[in-house]
Parts: sequence; C-alpha cells; structure tokens
Amino acid sequence: MDLRAYEHAKFDLAELLRSAQLLAASEDNRQRIRECFVRLAEDRFNLVVVGRFSRGKTSLINALIGMDRLPTGIVPLTSVITSVTYGSKEHALIRYQGHDLLRTDIPLAALPEYVTQQRNPGNVKRVAVVEIRLPAEMLRRGFYFVDTPGLGSSIAENTRTTEDFLPEADAFLLVTSMDSPLADEELRILRVACASARRVFVVVNKQDMVSPEECEQVLGHVREQLRAGLGPNIPRIFPLSARDGLQAKRDVDPIRLAASGVEALEAELVRFLLEEKSSEFLLRLCDRVIDVLCGLPPGADAKRLAEDVDSLSRRIAASLPGASLRNEAATVAASDASQQFRSCEICTRIVDTEFAFLCHYQYELCTRPEVQRRHAERGGFCALHTWQYGALASTQGICSGYPALLEHFSERFRDFADAALAPQALSTALQALLPGADACVLCRERAQAEAEALASLAARLAEDREGTLGGLSVICLPHLRQLIARVDDADTAHMLLAREAALLDRLAEDMRRYATKYDAVRRLLTSDEETRSAQHALLMLAGHRNVHLAPTAS
Repeated sequence: MDLRAYEHAKFDLAELLRSAQLLAASEDNRQRIRECFVRLAEDRFNLVVVGRFSRGKTSLINALIGMDRLPTGIVPLTSVITSVTYGSKEHALIRYQGHDLLRTDIPLAALPEYVTQQRNPGNVKRVAVVEIRLPAEMLRRGFYFVDTPGLGSSIAENTRTTEDFLPEADAFLLVTSMDSPLADEELRILRVACASARRVFVVVNKQDMVSPEECEQVLGHVREQLRAGLGPNIPRIFPLSARDGLQAKRDVDPIRLAASGVEALEAELVRFLLEEKSSEFLLRLCDRVIDVLCGLPPGADAKRLAEDVDSLSRRIAASLPGASLRNEAATVAASDASQQFRSCEICTRIVDTEFAFLCHYQYELCTRPEVQRRHAERGGFCALHTWQYGALASTQGICSGYPALLEHFSERFRDFADAALAPQALSTALQALLPGADACVLCRERAQAEAEALASLAARLAEDREGTLGGLSVICLPHLRQLIARVDDADTAHMLLAREAALLDRLAEDMRRYATKYDAVRRLLTSDEETRSAQHALLMLAGHRNVHLAPTAS
C-alpha cells in the first residue's frame, strides 16, 4: 500500500458510510455516522519537528516537501508554533492567542513581521500559531509538519510548547547537526517525546560539512548520548544533508538524492505513516463503522454493508506485511505540472479569439449599415454565438445593429406565407434560412482558431515532447481526441493519455476529499483545488461551455 492506495481506502470507507446514512433510522445512528466522517476528514500525519535554532529544521522541511519556500535563517519567537500544511496557493495564516476566530492571511515574505523577536518583540502581537500552506504533493497526501522553534533560548517554555502538542503528535522529528550534536536541551526534549510513547526520529543534519570518517565519529557519539539518556532502546538515527537533498529534488537527480540521506528518512516516514499510524487508524475506523452498522435496522442492505466493510478491513490488513513503498519524491516531481489546474489551452485560444472578434464586430454592427446588411443576409449568428454577442453588446448596440436582421426575417417569412408552401416544405425553407456553422461568421472564426491551436500544439509535441508535456495545460476530452488524431508518434500519444489519466485521477481524489469533508461538516478544511474540483471536472470532460456546441436536433 502506498499513500495513494491509503487515500483510496479512505474514499472506499466514505462511500460505505454514505450508503449507511441512507439506512440510519435514528438520530443516534446518524450522529455516529457523522463522527466517522469527521475522523476521516480530519485524518492527517502530525509530525512535530524539534531542535535548536540553526540546526537546519526549516531546510529539512523544505527538502522533504521538495520546495524551498519556507524562509531560512530567521530567528523565531520561542512561543510561536509554525505548522506547514497543504494549500492550493502559497500563503500563511496567523492565528492569535485568545482569539480562535481571528486570522490574518499574509504572503510568506511577511512572516518575519510576526515570528521574529526583532519585528515582534516579546510576541506583543500575541501570535499563537503560524500556519504555512504550500502546494506540495507530500503535504497533499496528509503530512502535517509542526515546528516548535527556539530550543536553547527558553527551555522550559519550549518544553511546555512541545508538551501541548503531545496529544496530537503522531511522531517527533528531532533535528540536530554534525557540528555540535545533541545539546542538553535536545536530550531533554527527546526524553519528553519518548515518554509520550510517540515514535521519535533523530536526524543529524549537515553531513555535507564533514568527511565520512568524521560523520561516523559523530554518529557514534550521538548513539552513546542517546543510550545514556534514554536507555538501550534508542530511536533510529538518520545522517543527512538537507541542502543536498533539496537541490537533488530540484535537479531531479536520484543518485544525489539517495546520497543526501533525505530519501531514506522520507521512506521511513512514509513507511511509519502507512504500516503503523495510518493503517492502524483505518482498521480502527473499520471496526467503528461495523459497530455503527450493527445498530442499523436489520436487513440485507445492512448485512451487505457490514460484509463490504469487513472485506475492506481484510484488504487493508493484508497490504501491511512487506508493503512496497513508492518513491514519493518522484511523485512530487511528476505532479508539478498539475499543481495548478489550467483550463484546456485549445479552448482558451478559441474563447480569446471569439472575444476579440466580438469586441470589434459588435462596434461595426452598431455603427455601419453595410455590416448590418451583410449580417442580416447571413441570417445573423448561430444560436450560441447570438447569446455570446448579447452578453457583450449593450442594449443600445443590439437595438442599433439588429433591426436589419429582424426585418430580413420578416420579409422572408411573408414570402414563404405568400407561396402557400406545405408544412414540410415550409420547415425545410426555414431550416435553410437559419444560420448554421457554415453561415455563422463566428463559427468560422472559431473553427479556424481551433485548427490553428491543434496544429500548433501537435508541432510543439513533435519538436520537444518532454518540455511541452511538462508545461501543458489540461486538455479537455473533446480536444484530446482531436489532438491525438494529429499526433504521428505513438509514444507521444500514449504519454498524452497517461498524463490525462493522472489528471483525471487527481481530480477524482480532490472531489472525494471535498465530499468527505462536506459529509463531515468540515468544509473549512477544504483546499481551493477541492472546492473547485467539481467545476474543473466538468471543464475537463466537456471543455469550455462557449466552445463545444451541443448537437442540433433535426
């Protein structure tokens, strides 16, 4: 089981809960189902990061998430907690002491104004928590970093701050460094963390600053200190270079990433999340759901749901022994193109062309009689483009430009009436009079823009496939079919389909997350991507509403 499979197991459980809702006969049943939804919606891996200032904690978090967005080198306040979680765009939320509902949304560049002793002396602004939100794939999958800064300046206060997070912590990550490993306050906080029965990971950062021989000496010294302070069962130690790891992720250099030690730490965190924390969480929740189902009115549907939950529970348990872990660093690199949903660039080209044409044409139609005459002889626009014109033109513009068209139809209708045509012949004559795609001047502009956009994209794929795919927008399914018909290389066509499949999966995940949080009455937890996922799905399936015409009934 990897992180994606874990999330899909949660989605499966949410679907079973929705089915159970339909069978719930009492308010008590419904409340218990809502509580299960809340547990699903709020599930996340809380990793509390501790260590002295200048150990490289922020650099390590940057390396783990594969983004150098968190500011390094600032001296934070000891009493301010910094959390790093997923967000569709980069920003930070400031929460204040004693005011749970008061929040300030700031750019990351403004963080020093709230979290440093220089700009916020003695925490006069009464900042409680700074929540940094970043569009990193590792965070999207449920990791939640909690940084408790400033060990060494106010030990007791920082110990209390860390202790405040013990009930919510799934694991602790102590960051020390090769130059002065394991100071007294770090050992003290380690004892507090270990006493909480939470998992502890020890990182010795900055291995790039020492030789291999010196590194082994430092690690031996760290092991001795841990045994002396904690006993024989010491936490696992990870020597690494956060700086090298981040650079390797940016350069997509797997060899350097492995040498940095960051990959080994990340794999162990994912293993712990899946094999211990998350799978245990899902198994416990499956048991809870079965208990809820036992309280439903007896019947075949409730029995079937219980069997489905039991089957899911067995599948989760079976996935634990020897589970292979997907390299999440590769997932982060592969997902960069989809971090922000951009509408189909072919649809966008058409919409821009139509808008530019209408901006010019509506003025011409309003002011020039010869344009009004030609517009009338063509029968005007098709129905779709008539409404697009109406949305752009003013009432005065329509009243100036369209009388000639109405008079044209009026004259032809009188001719038809005078000819005393049979109803079928009259219907045929009217059909010929109304503008179709061939007669509508804007339909022709649209067709030309579409053909040029498809040809341009096909040429770009032929010249630089990897570069083009890396920066490509979503392609709506109607245009995907047309684009693949213009691609000569089979590998390129297959890569296009694989990319679209990944984007469809991502949208489906966002939609399922939104539905789960909605059912849990936790809509405040939704990201921008999850909130917009329904609209994005429709755009991907059908393209822009002003581009793809509905079939005309005959």
